[in-house]
Parts: sequence; C-alpha cells; structure tokens
Amino acid sequence: MKNRAKKAKKQKLIYRPVGLLLGLAGGAIASAVFTRAWAAVGRGSDAPDALDEDREWREILLAAALQGAIFAAVRAAVDRGGAVGVRRMTGSWPA
Repeated sequence: MKNRAKKAKKQKLIYRPVGLLLGLAGGAIASAVFTRAWAAVGRGSDAPDALDEDREWREILLAAALQGAIFAAVRAAVDRGGAVGVRRMTGSWPA
C-alpha cells in the first residue's frame, strides 16, 4: 500500500509541470479560437467587454457564453490529451 501511495505522489509531481505547460498552451489556443469564432459571429473584430456601455446585453452575454464554452472544451481536450500522453509514457493514468 505504501508503494502505491509513493508511486501516485511521484506521478503527481511529474505531471504537475506537464499540466502547467499544457494549461498555458491550451489557454493560448482557446484565446485564438475564440477570437476567430467571435470575428465570425460578432459585429466587429473585438469581443465586447462587460463594462462596454456601447454594447447591448445580448452581445455581451453571447460573447461570454461562447468564450466560456470554447475555453472549457479546449481545457478538457488538453487535460485529456495530457493524461493519455502520460499514460503512454509511464504506463499508468495520472492521479
């Protein structure tokens, strides 16, 4: 039992920097995807800020919902891909 706990702790330490790098890359990817998606559906190249008084509620909420969905999907894909990669390299799923 102690060996299993040590192994799990070691895997967490190994995966932590990998997860951090993947998170940074995923954030950059999500930001780029959102910018392109907003340019396709929005009324301009820049997404509205919640405090932009020249924009309507509908546009602000649509931008926020789209951004949240994109960031969540990219994060899930990056996390899952990272875990699969760790399993391929180490033979076990990161805890």
